[in-house]
Amino acid sequence: MSGYRKLGRPTAHRKSMLRNLVTDLLREGRITTTEMRAKEARREAEKMITLGKRGDLHARRKALGYIFDEDVVTKLFDTIAPKYEDRNGGYTRILKLGPRSGDGAEEVFLELV
Repeated sequence: MSGYRKLGRPTAHRKSMLRNLVTDLLREGRITTTEMRAKEARREAEKMITLGKRGDLHARRKALGYIFDEDVVTKLFDTIAPKYEDRNGGYTRILKLGPRSGDGAEEVFLELV
């Protein structure tokens, strides 16, 4: 099945991990993670920002169903999404940091533009 990476995790663990990464990214603005996790989290974060740009009740409820923290959803709809009102995608960037000292995995910053 193409379209996503399994990241070496069972389905429930992978979905929960990505939800946590997206929640932290929207809360903090920048997170450090591995390159593959960042690429997958970026897909979901861009979808959440697009929901924030729509701004209607249905979009807010969809975001609340994915993002764990209600305060982050409020921040998404009130402050983050209006910044990207005139932008069609490309809300995040990945900056490479180099290999991790423990296992050599490529580490990156995932941040909002």
